[in-house]
Amino acid sequence: MTGKAKPKKHTAKEIAAKVDAAMTNRGGGKAGLADRSGVEKGGHSKLECPLCKVTAPDIKSMQIHHDAKHPKIPFDESKLSNLHSSVAPEPSKTKPGVRGSLKK
Repeated sequence: MTGKAKPKKHTAKEIAAKVDAAMTNRGGGKAGLADRSGVEKGGHSKLECPLCKVTAPDIKSMQIHHDAKHPKIPFDESKLSNLHSSVAPEPSKTKPGVRGSLKK
């Protein structure tokens, strides 16, 4: 514990963690919402549940969701809608990234 008028020293690890948290895109905001919803081609949400319209990135995640939320209904892969197949890609638009800024 530090006494009066003794500033607490910050470690390099703590400062690096703060820089990483400030500079890395965590998927929030309007860009993150579009990415999660799968509206644009290249978003992380590929499949949509036909029962409750929840999106998931792959079959395994969708099966986990289905087993947890709809246990009485049998899982059928053919009923899932692929959000990436219905949207045409825009070549000028950048794909959503996980990494935000490279400026340190």
